[in-house]
Amino acid sequence: MVQRLRVRYAKRGRLRFTSHRDISRAVERAVRRAGVPVAYSAGFSPHPKISYAGAAPTGVASEAEYLEIGVSRPCDPRRLRAELDASLPPGLDVLDVVEAQTGNLADRLEGSVWELRLPGADPAAVEHAVREFSAADRVEVERLTKKGMRRFDTRQAVCALAVVNGTGTIAGQETVQPCVILRMVVRHETPAVRPDDVLMGLRLVAGFAPPSPPEVTRLAQGPLDAATGEPADPFDLDRAGGDR
Repeated sequence: MVQRLRVRYAKRGRLRFTSHRDISRAVERAVRRAGVPVAYSAGFSPHPKISYAGAAPTGVASEAEYLEIGVSRPCDPRRLRAELDASLPPGLDVLDVVEAQTGNLADRLEGSVWELRLPGADPAAVEHAVREFSAADRVEVERLTKKGMRRFDTRQAVCALAVVNGTGTIAGQETVQPCVILRMVVRHETPAVRPDDVLMGLRLVAGFAPPSPPEVTRLAQGPLDAATGEPADPFDLDRAGGDR
């Protein structure tokens, strides 16, 4: 392996329901179609050196998914971006490619910005639930994980939570429908606090439950900026020539 390339891609539309395993297969097929000189691991079962960082859950759309590809000869990031994007199915869209410098990409993904569209929700009820959640010291929820049932605090992971719009339209529907929009910045912790965990927290502290399934989109993820509290672009250090 002579070069590592870091890729930001989006998961949109119906492909938000695609599992991470199926997305991995689609990426491997696209890499072959695009003629990317991907490097392979050694051993009896060589596999392409493609790794993923901070993948969003199935059923969630995202504008900020990340992967890293090891290649056996140098590639132009701009050319690879165009060729890989053309080889992926619609809804998996390559947004940016940079050459990796030092450091681990996963370590830079400290937090995410999430947008939750809540069709048919009462704006006043959502505002009240947000105030109650924000005022609480702890909001513990339970979720079944790979290690069994876990109980964890959602409040400490939420850096910001607000209603950003009381009305809107639902994408892909013929009728315009009132839609409350929640925006949250969530710090990455173990176990990971997901948007549905925060919704469960709103139910516990204020009795709020969405009247229909929410539409969830990750807008960004990256290192949390101490000044703004928002995730910065994790590729900034690569563009600058390395970790500082």
